[in-house]
Parts: sequence; C-alpha cells; structure tokens
Amino acid sequence: MTAAAERCRVQVRVSGIVQGVGFRPYVHALATAHDLGGFVGNDGTGVLAEVEGRLEGVDAFLAALRREPPALAVVESVTTAVVAPRGESTFVIGVSSVTGRRDALVSADTATCDDCLAELADPADRRHRYPFVNCTRCGPRFTIVRAVPYDRATTTMAGFAMCAACAAEYRDPADRRFHAQPTCCPACGPTLRLGDRSGDAALRAAAGLLADGAVLAVKGLGGYHLAARADDEAAVARLRARKHRAEKAFAVMVADVATARGLVVVDDAAAAVLSSRRRPITLLRRRPGAAVAAAVAPGNRDLGVLLPYTGLHHLLAAELGVPFVLTSGNLSDEPIAVDDADAADRLAPLVDAFLTHDRPIHVRTEDSVVRMHRGRELPVRRARGYAPEPVALGFGALRPVLGLGAEVKSTVCLVRGRRAFLSPHLGDLTNPEALRSFRHMTGHLARLFDVEPVVLAHDRHPEYLSTAEALARADAEPDLALVGVQHHHAHVAACLAEHGRGPDDPPVLGVAFDGTGLGDDGTIWGGELLLADLAGYERVGHLACVPLPGGAAAVREPWRMVVAHLPEARGLAVRDRHAERWDAVASMARRGVRSPATSSVGRLFDAVAALLDVRDTVTYEGQAAIELEQRVDPSERRGYPVRVRDGVLEGTDLVQAAADDLRAGVAVGRIAARFHHGLADATVGAVAEAAGERGVGTVALSGGVFVNEVLLERVRTGLEAAGLDVLVPSRVPCNDGGISLGQAAVAAAQDVRRGVVG
Repeated sequence: MTAAAERCRVQVRVSGIVQGVGFRPYVHALATAHDLGGFVGNDGTGVLAEVEGRLEGVDAFLAALRREPPALAVVESVTTAVVAPRGESTFVIGVSSVTGRRDALVSADTATCDDCLAELADPADRRHRYPFVNCTRCGPRFTIVRAVPYDRATTTMAGFAMCAACAAEYRDPADRRFHAQPTCCPACGPTLRLGDRSGDAALRAAAGLLADGAVLAVKGLGGYHLAARADDEAAVARLRARKHRAEKAFAVMVADVATARGLVVVDDAAAAVLSSRRRPITLLRRRPGAAVAAAVAPGNRDLGVLLPYTGLHHLLAAELGVPFVLTSGNLSDEPIAVDDADAADRLAPLVDAFLTHDRPIHVRTEDSVVRMHRGRELPVRRARGYAPEPVALGFGALRPVLGLGAEVKSTVCLVRGRRAFLSPHLGDLTNPEALRSFRHMTGHLARLFDVEPVVLAHDRHPEYLSTAEALARADAEPDLALVGVQHHHAHVAACLAEHGRGPDDPPVLGVAFDGTGLGDDGTIWGGELLLADLAGYERVGHLACVPLPGGAAAVREPWRMVVAHLPEARGLAVRDRHAERWDAVASMARRGVRSPATSSVGRLFDAVAALLDVRDTVTYEGQAAIELEQRVDPSERRGYPVRVRDGVLEGTDLVQAAADDLRAGVAVGRIAARFHHGLADATVGAVAEAAGERGVGTVALSGGVFVNEVLLERVRTGLEAAGLDVLVPSRVPCNDGGISLGQAAVAAAQDVRRGVVG
C-alpha cells in the first residue's frame, strides 16, 4: 500500500476472543466512522473483514482496531493483506461461514453490564425486571454455545424466535444489541417459572419463600443452585442436612460491594475482583459479628462471597434484601444439576420449590472460587467467567494434546499450537455423573475447537479413573500416543506453562506440596522439591516419609497421622480420644501393614490439626488443613526449627515441637502459627540451598497446599529475600484443577524436545 493510492481495500483477519463480544458491531461502527465500505463476519477462525476507502481512513481504522477493541474482546493477532478494490462505499455485517478448520475462540459467560442493569431497573423500559437481559457486552456465552462460529443457531437460544422489536435491535448497527446472539425480551425469550407462576410473579414468590426460611432450587447460567437466607440459622441448617454437606462452607451472594463490606474485609483489590465481569466466589476474612448464620461456614474465619452476575440474581438479591446462600445444586460430591428433568429428580428431596426457566444449558459450569494473594487472584476453582479462555503457552505444540487431569478436582485440557483450553471444574470422577460430564467435556472441547488430540497425557497413578479413560481410549484408537506424567511434575509444569515457559528455558526449583500423588519409587509423594523444566524433572528433596496408617483411612481420620509421627504420644489428649484404637494403629504403622510410606505435606497438616484437636476426622478434602490455617495467631512470628538433611525435611520435628508446646499450655493459635512458619522457613532453606548448588534462580510454587495463604506468603517472602524469582499460579488453580494443563504442557514439551511431528 502506498500513499499514492487514493483508494485501497484491505482484508483484515482478527483472532482471539472476538466472537460473542460485540466485535462485528464494533468493526461496523469503526468502519462507518471512517467512511469505509466493505464487510465484516465471523468465520471458523475469528473475525474476517474487508475495508475499502481512502488510505488515511483505512490506516486510522486499523490503528483503532488494534488499540481500542471492545471490553470483552481478547485480541491475539491482527493480520492484513491488500486486495483489489471493489468500489464498495457501504459497510455491512455479512453472513457467518466456516471454511477449513475452525479456530475461533469462545467467550466465557460474563456478568450483566451496567447498561443492562439500568434497563432492568427502569419501569419505562420493555426489559424492566426481565431476568434474562443481556447484550453484546454481557450475558451467557460458553454455557449456551453448541458449536462455532458463534451465531444464534449454534446456541441454546436457537429455539427462541426473536420478536419484531428484538429483531430490529439485532439488525440496527447503532444498537448495542446489534448481532448480540442471546438477544431476547419478555415477549420472545426465556421465561422464569415457580410452580404455576411465571415472570415477575415467580420471582416475587421465590423471594417471599426465601424470606420465610425456605430452601429453593434456582436455575442459573451453568446449572442449578440451592438458595437459603444466609442469616437464618434454621434455614441454613435445613439446607446443610438435606444436601448431606456436614461442614464444608457455603458461598453467600450479596447485592453489592457495600453489602459485602458489612460481612467481610474487602480492600480495593478484592472489590475489583468481586465486581469484575467474571464474578468469582472470593474467600475473604469474615468481620466479627457479621450477620451470617454460624452454619454457613463452621470452623472458618473466612467467608466466600460473590456478587450477582445475571439479571435474575440482581432481582432476587434486591427483592429479598438480605444476603443468601447460593451453593451448587447437588447432593454432596455430586456434579451440579443442569438438565431440568435430572434436577427435578435429584433436587426435589432437597428443596421446597424450584425457580427455573426454559433456556437449556449446554455446558455444566460451576461458580469459580478465588483467594486473594498480594492483590491478585489465587484460583481455587476455575470455571464460570474464566473457562474456556485459553492459557497462552510460551511455545507451539507440534501435535494436539489432551491432558486428562487427576481424579478429584478434575479438569481436562486441550492443547493446540500455543493455546491450552482448560475446561471448567468437573468434580470428583469417582461419582458416575461427574465421569459422564468428564467424557462429555472432552468431546465438546474437541468439537468446539475442531481438534482431535493425537496424544493423551495422563497421571501415572494406575487406579485413577482419568488414567483408566486414557488407557481405554488408546485401546480403542491404537494411533493415539499415551504419555504418563508424574503428578507433582504436572503441578510444577502447570505453573511454568501459565508463566509462558518453554521446553528450552532453564530449569527451576519446583516446590509441589499437596495431599497425594504416586511417586516414582512407589511411595505416596506430596512434599516434593523438583529440579524441573517442562519436559523433565529430578527429585532433589522432599518431606521425610512416614507411614500412612490404614492408607485412605488416614486421609479421612487425621488423628492416624499423629500415630505415624508420635506413636507413643504420652500425655496427649489425642491419644486419650482414640485410646481404643491407638495401639492397633501404631502396630499397623510400625509393621507397615496397609501403611504405605508418604512424604505428603497435606498429611503433615492433618497430624498437627488432630494433635491440637482442631480436626480428628474430616468430611471433605483438605478440611483439617483449612481449619488449622484458620487458627493461626497472626501476632506470632516465630517458627519451630526443622532439621534438613540432604534436602530432606524432617516433618516429625514440627509435630514433636507442637506436642511439647501443647503440653506446656501454649495457646493453640500460637502453636498453629509456629507450625506454619517452621514449615515455611525449612522449605525456604532447603530450596535456597538446592538452588545455590545447581545455579538456579527461579522457583515455582504449586500443589493444593499453597492455597494456604499463611504458608504461601511466608515461603514466597523468604525465597525473594534469598534473591530468587518466585512463580505463583494466578490464572490456573495450584491444586489438582491445574493438573491437566501441566500434563498437556509436559507432553507437548517432550514432543518439541524430541522433534516429534504428528
């Protein structure tokens, strides 16, 4: 293109998250503003446009396109090519088409925008109090998409024919609903129902029932929730009993940030996360005297709060006027219900009424959960609002890879090129419905992004159901390559992958602390120091192994881990509480009967929690460690000393020191703090020594134990003081929810290292 050309035409291809986010209307408005002709449309790879006009107008258009995309868009690339002018002076939105491989990205579901909220509150607007209000800037996306390109016909809105008014908005380039695929209104869109009531009457009736202490099933974006007043002890107790969820905390929905500040401590960073378009459940410190029933989060000083993210939630919060529990619509450990018939069957014994609607949900998606760490999100569960936005890899995979994850906190991850598509949280695969959801998601991602994996990456544990799935698929499809990835290497690799590391980058010291993972030596690992890059690793340190008395029984009964560390336990209350079984369990551990060796940091936390009578038995994964963290006295800064020999940390030193302090009458909060600090300081010392010996300057922290903010902050601060760079997950969970990404990244990196091409 030259300045001498008075008129020109340029083809523009935009890739990234550019479908379903108002990109075509934005391009239309931008081209019109610069007096350009041409067209814009969706295709299988993103957005394709051609613009024609004077050179200065085309240049200005391209500059603005790169500089100021729509708020929800994520532009990965803009490529241009000069093409022959056609003499067009008007600009139109063309019909979507698919030619060749589909490569378009799909937006995550997005919280209701301010403009839609204004309509929701305006009595003169035709969408006044309409629960399904949305536009190009907000609303359902991933949960309703069946295929790409993203058009109404490929979503679960296909069955709702637009009325004349909605169709006019949809066709009007000046309207923010111009080509907004979920566009609807009370006349033509989904309808809210509660029994024989519909629309606003259903909503008001639901709020009335909640106010009176009822438990409701509420159909949302990605599935059903169970709701009850958060300040009603009896209502929350009924919900807990019906759901068979004895102690695990419930999330609480609040109307706005100001209401949240009445319940929890919210700084500016947390307020930004709470009110972001993603609207995750955010775990924050509960205020003393907060108006929340004790049964909402027993034994926990934190509270998970979230803000409304659909019109329905905004209306319900305003109508009820008090915070309410909003928890997954399921029995404990089951996947969230999405199908109406299934929900009616599974949830009927749990609830007093159903507040539902007739828009189908195509993809089951739970609410996301985050903690705050140094002003940033620390993901605990990645789902609604985040999935399926890809993680950008620091290298290109040579073959498509599917990572099949772990067994609990299951996710799957599909890698193609430089993109890693991580599924939403799928749950515990030992539940049959979760396993079905796992199978559906692997197929859905492959269809949605038009990629068939040729490599299956899986955990090395032979009894994981995700491993069994990999083996079964490989038997059925002999051309599939299988790559077994060690569990803790996958943890470290997930952290490296999200930070853009490639197979040719130098190794890091990976610290992988979790509950369980099969080690190379047949023992149960969980407190590992690995010299690792994406393609491989070497174990250079670990927590000293102790017996796991009774195997899985020790996970359910943390007091058994006190036996493993202190078999005599003279003068300790924990022995008295379990006197009838203590000697038998101690004998089992001593003889190695059903007592595999473990280096698990998670089980070390269990031992101290049981010792301090914080938690002898658990009803959900990680409960003892979570409640032990809650007991930490923040004024205590001292840590127990720990011997470290050749990279091996003697965890029993921590348990013995805690027992000595307990006998001396030291407060539980101080003991809990000294345990956390002692473990952190020993970890820092071991890592710094290993890094110095091997000339390594970077450390990656991963594994579910690092959801613990007290431990994470002390370890990170110590490592930084030692002059090391520290990588911490901020986009992908450090727990098993990130394992599938790590597996896929390892398999892809090994391909690159070997030069394998599919």
